[in-house]
Amino acid sequence: MTIHARFTYTLLSFAVVLGSAGVHGQTSKQSIAHRGASGSAPEHTAAAYRLAIDQRVNFVEQDLGVTRDNQLICIHDDTLERTTNVAEVFPARASKIQMRTPGPHWLVNDFTLDEIRRLDAGKWFDAKFAGARLLTFQEAIDLVKGKAGLYPELKSPQLYTSRGIDQVKLFVDVIRKNGLEKPESLRTTPVIIQSFDEDAVRRVSTELPTIPRILLIDTGGDVSDARLREVATFATGVGPTKSLIAGKPGLVKVAHNLGMTVTSWTFRADEKTSYPSVRDEMAHFLYDLGIDALFTNNPDQFPRR
Repeated sequence: MTIHARFTYTLLSFAVVLGSAGVHGQTSKQSIAHRGASGSAPEHTAAAYRLAIDQRVNFVEQDLGVTRDNQLICIHDDTLERTTNVAEVFPARASKIQMRTPGPHWLVNDFTLDEIRRLDAGKWFDAKFAGARLLTFQEAIDLVKGKAGLYPELKSPQLYTSRGIDQVKLFVDVIRKNGLEKPESLRTTPVIIQSFDEDAVRRVSTELPTIPRILLIDTGGDVSDARLREVATFATGVGPTKSLIAGKPGLVKVAHNLGMTVTSWTFRADEKTSYPSVRDEMAHFLYDLGIDALFTNNPDQFPRR
């Protein structure tokens, strides 16, 4: 596939939710609900996903962890304590694994799905969401399919590898079980895979070649022309944090010339920036800097033109 053809194919995958697509630079910009509409509802709950769909988002993101019984579950952190009441329900089950931040921590992988279903994942955000539960990846698929695109992230594959768990295989199996990699499914429910883990992105490029895949790049990451050329050999797009794009806006054109899309993160109404509003910030990155898509906690503020 030529660079132009590959770029057009990836943009078509972005645009199919809207039912419209165009040539390079003319395809509709795409909104991705970051952990669902997480600015207004507790992340990775049905409430956050449904609200994102109601707000006409193009994609809903699913961060994926793995339970002790090898079930994929939607949660951003490797641990449960920030977004659930695990410390109240299982006070004696703090994990012994050492994390980068001070503990105690309750590792997702130390709990079965049935145990995690006992946890409240909504009350921490607002009392009106008390009783909300984290969704499994399958539940997220069932909720979102046909209404918006799916944007799963393989979180911490190396952590799971160190515990003898093949997270990528679990993920690939669920995608294939649901037929989400098939062209007829992608026309109605686009799927884009993302990860910071290069090995994981390289692997899905061969195991799920029909699905676009994004290599995420954090602050301090390499966005040199040479590195982007290398990424283009296994990914259909890059996902640099917005500070990298602001510091080197020319990377957008370089990536496009290599046949890759550019998706940035994270745009939040509660973050203090130099822009009058999060809508203005998003508009600058989309229409002035030329990125193709972005992650936002506030999909209702996404600026469409």
